[in-house]
Amino acid sequence: MGREAILTVENMYKSFGITKALVNVSLELRRGEIRGLIGENGSGKSTVSSIVAGVQKCDDGKMMYLGKQYKPDNMVDAQSQGVSMVVQEMGTIPGIRVADNIFIGKEARFKKGMTVRRKAMYAEAKKILTKIGIHDIAPDCSIDTLNFEAKKLVEIARAMYDEPEILIIDETTTALSQRGRDIVYKIMKQLQKENKSVLFISHDLDELMQVCDAITVLRDGHIIDTLTREQMDVDVMRSLMVGRELEGDYYRSDYDGSYSDEVVMEVNRVTAKTVLENFSLELHRGEILGIGGLSDCGMHELGRIMFGVEKTLTGYVKLMKDNVEITDPRVAINHKIGYVSKNRDQEALMLQASINDNVVLPSLDIIKKFETITKKNEHKLTEKQIEVMSIKCTGPEQLVSDLSGGNKQKVVFGKWLGNESDILILDCPTRGIDVGVKAAMYQLIYRFKKEGKAIVMISEEMSELIGMSDRILIIKDGLLSGAFTRSKKLSEMDIIKTMI
Repeated sequence: MGREAILTVENMYKSFGITKALVNVSLELRRGEIRGLIGENGSGKSTVSSIVAGVQKCDDGKMMYLGKQYKPDNMVDAQSQGVSMVVQEMGTIPGIRVADNIFIGKEARFKKGMTVRRKAMYAEAKKILTKIGIHDIAPDCSIDTLNFEAKKLVEIARAMYDEPEILIIDETTTALSQRGRDIVYKIMKQLQKENKSVLFISHDLDELMQVCDAITVLRDGHIIDTLTREQMDVDVMRSLMVGRELEGDYYRSDYDGSYSDEVVMEVNRVTAKTVLENFSLELHRGEILGIGGLSDCGMHELGRIMFGVEKTLTGYVKLMKDNVEITDPRVAINHKIGYVSKNRDQEALMLQASINDNVVLPSLDIIKKFETITKKNEHKLTEKQIEVMSIKCTGPEQLVSDLSGGNKQKVVFGKWLGNESDILILDCPTRGIDVGVKAAMYQLIYRFKKEGKAIVMISEEMSELIGMSDRILIIKDGLLSGAFTRSKKLSEMDIIKTMI
């Protein structure tokens, strides 16, 4: 296997206003290498990878690719040169077909005169989907009919169509089930066998250690270290990322699992489409109720039903104190229920609006109750949440789209804290955020519990469920398949047996 450098980044700088995103960053990616990039949100890992992929330009520095100077004009140009990227958030274009998404910028390949040869395009799309192991997505279907994971798989097909020399994967696996992850891992290993290279960004340190040959750590825009496979250690990586020692276990340390006898919410014999059947649960004051299962088991839909986003065919969701059924999100918000969606950028935030506009949206009635709604009064509420949540930003008017993933998630939490929510439905609340922010989120969730709030935590991370929950309910094929109480002896294997 050849080990010469396929890509060299030299003395790269990038700033966004007063924020220095990259400072004198240099790295080499070698042929046949899977290189991990890790760091806290805002460390610069997505910035450097997006510059390599042609998404944006650096302020200073240079890149060498295949022995020549490399300055892609845009993402399509980079892809034409053999550098493809699968982005962290949604990268498909709504309102068009799967095949159109795969061949964005390449439509000319299927034109005859002024007409696009649809049949040929669909056949070619089917070919690349099948090649990477995707057999259940039709090229001619609308992208809008697909769920989040299926859309990410379409993006992967698009990235792989031109057989890239370098594939950049930015946080993609956090949005995928095990089946989707296996597809990505297989692609990475195949590229490695072909003497090609992968830049792999993930917050899952165990995943990185499993698949990477080397891991480069960034912090505050600087390269801190590069670890070989022999040097990889989870605690060492955490320490390098945050610049201080982190305890190996950053979940809650108590095991009493106690909560109030008072039931605050009841899900009663709910059936919804094909995802849930005759499902019931009770949520108590001061309880962290974990919900787990495989990705298509119905757990994510349960969260949406509890917030009123999705309707039930039979059964109901009721708030016990007020004897009110949750029929839509407005009813939920008015009765102090907050919902953190798994699909943050699509459902939980207005990306092109300010932090202020996002935070105050559920709380306008609270502001109105005491005083006139003015920018000054809105900023007062927002600035409090910026301080409480330690949101790294230039101020309340900064666009949410300019924030890192972890700070976006803090904004989502902040808007429900501002609304003084008593019940919080959290769907994958730590997806795509770094270990430092995760630790802060876990402390915050535990604080909510101690304050008497009721929390539903839906998660695909087994360690998170075990580490934080008072009770865990496992859903399989829309039915309750297992229930566990908090215990030192509870293991992942105990839970897995009820999931599969």
